[in-house]
Amino acid sequence: MAGENNNMSVFIAYGSNLLPGPVTASQAFDEVVKALRGRGLLVNKISRLWASKAWPNPYDPPYVNAVLQIATKLQPFELMSLLHDMEREAGRVRDGRLNAPRVLDLDLIAYGDVVLRGEKGLILPHPRAADRAFVMGPLAEIAPDWVHPILQRTATELFANATIGTDAYPLSA
Repeated sequence: MAGENNNMSVFIAYGSNLLPGPVTASQAFDEVVKALRGRGLLVNKISRLWASKAWPNPYDPPYVNAVLQIATKLQPFELMSLLHDMEREAGRVRDGRLNAPRVLDLDLIAYGDVVLRGEKGLILPHPRAADRAFVMGPLAEIAPDWVHPILQRTATELFANATIGTDAYPLSA
């Protein structure tokens, strides 16, 4: 299934709305990118940081999001486990509350054309990413022609039709 392949569309979404200490959003994100590289992932493309109101509760702190395209020898379950380990190490607590504020959120959005329906708790492509402008905007920025393996629509099309987080915008030109 997945040898190291720089052309395979493996995408990870980054999100945070609780910065760790006195660091900027850019510094926090840079540390995550360094940590991914330090764990053997080849980071091929990185979107700009995007900002949006928290969803579903706009009174929570606003989010900063980005998407990375990577290459890895890890299988999807191994990669998801690594991402969860990184979240825990950053101080994220999974207490069962959906969409709660968090210091670090790393989601596996797509792993090539792999489609999983909940095997070992993993669904690919990510089941809600296509509806979220704060994911599809950054993804369309780095891979506008990426095609969702189930919906058969490009990242650009999905961003244009997203219904959640439509206030998302890039933080820099």
